[in-house]
Amino acid sequence: MDKKKSLGLIVNPIAGMGGSVGLKGTDGKEILEKAIKMGAKPVAPQRAEIFLSHIKHLSKEINLLVGAGWMGEFEAQNVGLEHTTIGQRKNETTSEDTKEIAKRMMEEKINLLVFCGGDGTARDIMDVVGLNLPVLGVPSGVKMHSAVFAINPEAAAELAARFFNEGLPVREAEVMDVDEESFREGRLSSRLYGYILVPYEPEIIQGIKESTILTDDELHNQAAIAIHFIDNIMEPDTVYILGPGTTLRAIVALLSEEKTLLGVDLLLNGKIIKRDVNEAEILESIDNRRAKIVVTPIGGQGFIFGRGNQQISPRVISKVGVENIIIVATKQKMKGLRKLRVDTGDPEVDRKLRGYMRVIVDYGEERLVPVE
Repeated sequence: MDKKKSLGLIVNPIAGMGGSVGLKGTDGKEILEKAIKMGAKPVAPQRAEIFLSHIKHLSKEINLLVGAGWMGEFEAQNVGLEHTTIGQRKNETTSEDTKEIAKRMMEEKINLLVFCGGDGTARDIMDVVGLNLPVLGVPSGVKMHSAVFAINPEAAAELAARFFNEGLPVREAEVMDVDEESFREGRLSSRLYGYILVPYEPEIIQGIKESTILTDDELHNQAAIAIHFIDNIMEPDTVYILGPGTTLRAIVALLSEEKTLLGVDLLLNGKIIKRDVNEAEILESIDNRRAKIVVTPIGGQGFIFGRGNQQISPRVISKVGVENIIIVATKQKMKGLRKLRVDTGDPEVDRKLRGYMRVIVDYGEERLVPVE
């Protein structure tokens, strides 16, 4: 009798495709078709292959079960891992395929279910699995507000290996439900959908996204950062690529302009020249121009790139230059963050971003913060 433990892998092949083109998700066939027309490329299969390549050393110790076709089978083949295929290959996959494969993997009594996707995929998995099986997310979506994801595919592989080799404990982690339609319209409608069990290692599992509570102190701090930026940072004839967030919105408000809260906008000489731009529009707008990137970390998670601002892609970061990145964050937000994180999808760009970066936290006040 085979006593080896089993790992199940389900890939949502369309997860994350809306990120670089600024669509903030790919829920629904119409949005997916729009993303493809805009030049969106698959994200999840590549990140699944990174995960699989980093668990290849476990191939003799565990059985690998994968979804059919681009839901795991092709990725396992590309990495050269022996596997058992669950389900049937399909040219177009849906959430029902994810749920059916998860159900069949549970029937096979796997020990750990890993999925590549975003919050929508996490919800689909939770609907089937509940609290009956440990689950781990390889971050491959756009939003990823849930606390079920490793910080990147390599970290997910490390967690999986330690789960099998060391018996990492599991804890209940939040699955968040984000309304994509509201998200595209600049409204963040997020609620707790439920819980799933996740291998627990706080250093490499991301926390739940924390919303900014706009107290008087927070608003005053944002205003002080905005004044400092306008007085001491902003330069003429420079395109500022402004990421999402209320602190960035405060800067633009002081210039009597209007910023999209959840999109990426372009600022030039004190005026918003383009709103809610995608990667292609950013690259076109900064061609032969001086440019700088301004971002604020995600509360509770610390990501400055790779979560909700995929329009600021590795290509954009490389073109602008790491030395031209400006980070702003209120003191209250930084209280909950010991470090900042990056997960752009490009290991070389991530390597260049890691180290220490300055964060503007008040008028004339900066902090040096580690980036991992």
